[in-house]
Amino acid sequence: MKSLSQQCRMMLLVIFISILLAGFVPFSFASPVIRRFQHGVKQLRTGWADGPAYITQCPIRSGESYTYKFSVIDQRGTLWWHAHYSWQRASVHGAFIIYPRMPYPFSTFPIEAGIPLIFGEWWNGDVEEVENEMLKSGGGPNNSDAYTINGLPGPLYPCSSRDTFISTVERGKTYLLRVINGALNDELFFAIANHTLTVVEIDAAYTKPFNTTAIMIAPGQTTTLLLNTDQIQIPDHSSGILFPMAITPYVTSSFPFNNSTSIGFLRYKSRKMNKLKRKTKFPSNQIPENLPDMKDTAFATAFSNKLRSLNSPLYPCNVPKTVHKRVFVTISLNLQNCPSRKSCKGLNGKRFFASMNNQSFIRPDSSILESHYRKIATNSYSTDFPEKPITVFDYTGVNPLTKNMNTEFGTKLLAVPYGTNLEIVFQGTNFLSVENHPIHVHGHNFFVVGRGFGNFNAGRDPAKYNLVDPPERNTVAVPRGGWAAIRIKADNPGVWFIHCHLEEHTSWGLAMGLIVRNGAGDSKSLLPPPDDLPLC
Repeated sequence: MKSLSQQCRMMLLVIFISILLAGFVPFSFASPVIRRFQHGVKQLRTGWADGPAYITQCPIRSGESYTYKFSVIDQRGTLWWHAHYSWQRASVHGAFIIYPRMPYPFSTFPIEAGIPLIFGEWWNGDVEEVENEMLKSGGGPNNSDAYTINGLPGPLYPCSSRDTFISTVERGKTYLLRVINGALNDELFFAIANHTLTVVEIDAAYTKPFNTTAIMIAPGQTTTLLLNTDQIQIPDHSSGILFPMAITPYVTSSFPFNNSTSIGFLRYKSRKMNKLKRKTKFPSNQIPENLPDMKDTAFATAFSNKLRSLNSPLYPCNVPKTVHKRVFVTISLNLQNCPSRKSCKGLNGKRFFASMNNQSFIRPDSSILESHYRKIATNSYSTDFPEKPITVFDYTGVNPLTKNMNTEFGTKLLAVPYGTNLEIVFQGTNFLSVENHPIHVHGHNFFVVGRGFGNFNAGRDPAKYNLVDPPERNTVAVPRGGWAAIRIKADNPGVWFIHCHLEEHTSWGLAMGLIVRNGAGDSKSLLPPPDDLPLC
């Protein structure tokens, strides 16, 4: 029998995606440019189609078009796409589902249907104005006005009961829920009343199945669930049997947040089911009892600790056992002095920024990937990102009011040879607030070999790494006041963005870049850029 890797390479899929901006940008965006990103697609040798603005390409301008051409190799499952310029992904996003050629390894029952569930945030105003005001004032952003399930806020918000997501199912069937957290600034809990969920996949990588009453999902992450419609109940509603589903934020920060809850419904078909009316009154007991409390760190931790790669003969867990390079990265929220004679809205009249190893990332005004490929001498970026903090301190115990919280600004990247087995430890800090940070790595999947609270101990913690079946991801939620260790096989040449998937933090500079140099031969080298690559 051929290995799964051999089978996947035999079914190379080429996808063409074209975006034409005919003088406008969808929704309420005022910006004349847009950038699209296939979140989680590895883009093997095709970094030109990956695309955060000014990292792998210049933005697509109004009236212009760009066709994304890339191959999907060795991947299957639930991913998504979204804009990657400013905060446009608030409403420019969607599911990107790769169907497998082989049967699913996790279900002995036929799957009736797949149900995409995309969670988001909604602002009544222009999200670019929200970001611009945040950067101009130096303070935090305005909170969103609602959370949404498939674009709909649900009946708990003013005047929105008719804008409620309802999924109609049949009793006695098995459904595949493809859950995507597209929210800008919040990790979320999700649950369905009276139903147990079975986790079978995360970030398009199969897991050892396990049952749970709810999930925690960070921005950028996907989770695929089996849902058995096994409830037996007499219809209590003219529109059928309704079971509330809900999302609410997982709160790990002392910063202001949207503390609301969005509701949708799972509707069992019944013989007497009527068509839903515009003024339908939904059940009063709408929030599922199994939805975790907003500050339930114990549940979030226990859920994350249950995640394991499937690690079967057909789907092996290829975690690097040896390491060629180790990098230690602190994740910090910072304060910077305001311009002279001005007062900002951050703490103590200062400005909020964010950093990795005290480097606040500044995007250049040209494409880093293009400069790297063409070997253009430029001052727009450098490859001297520090591989460890300049100063060692008590990262999670520091008293922020007594420490220097300034940061340096620049466009520093880490460069490694092709094939490097790279270990990165992301360490949270308590400069301003301890909180979870969902860190996303472009161009590669990685294995989360360790997580913990407090400060990482290089002499003690690696002995507890899981090198047998660690979860495979593209976005890791670094725990509140803790650390996460990941291992990457750097075998995809190009320039890859590494950033926090909380948009406010990325806007403040919580990002870095990874350059994977070409290997030996064309098959291990970056392909040439397409002819229609946008210009800056």
